[in-house]
Amino acid sequence: MVAVHVVFLPPLRKLQPLHLAGLMGVFGLLVARFVPLAQVVPFWNCGFRQFTGIPCPGCGLTRAAERLAHFNIEGALLANPLGALVGMILVLAAILSVIQIIFRVPLPRISLTLREQKIALWMAVVLFVINYAWVVYAHRWIEGV
Repeated sequence: MVAVHVVFLPPLRKLQPLHLAGLMGVFGLLVARFVPLAQVVPFWNCGFRQFTGIPCPGCGLTRAAERLAHFNIEGALLANPLGALVGMILVLAAILSVIQIIFRVPLPRISLTLREQKIALWMAVVLFVINYAWVVYAHRWIEGV
C-alpha cells in the first residue's frame, strides 16, 4: 500500500528549496556553457583516475554538464548518465520556479513514510552503482566519452 502524501502549499513568493535548486542548476549550466573549466583550471582533472587508472564515480560530470549546456543530451548521458539526469532535473526546477513565482502556482510538498524513504534510499544506491559501472565501462571502451 502506497502512503505518499502530497500537500500543496499556499502560493507564496518566498524563496523555497525548489527555487534554490533551480538557481544552482542555471548557474552551473551557465558556467558549463561559457567557462571551459577543464581547460582554464590547471588542476581540473581526476586524481583518482590518474593514480589508479580507473575513473571515479564523479568522472564525466564536467563533460556531462558542458554537453548538457550545449544541448547535446546524448553526449551528456554517455559521459555520466546520473549527472546528466540531475542536470536536467535542475533545469526543470528552474523552469518550475519561474512559473511558480510569476503565476503564484502552489508548490507540492511530498512526504514519504519510513518504508518509502528506505525504498528510495536503496533505489538511489542501486542507481549510483549502475551509473558508476557505466562510467567505468564507457571511459574504457567507448571513444570520445
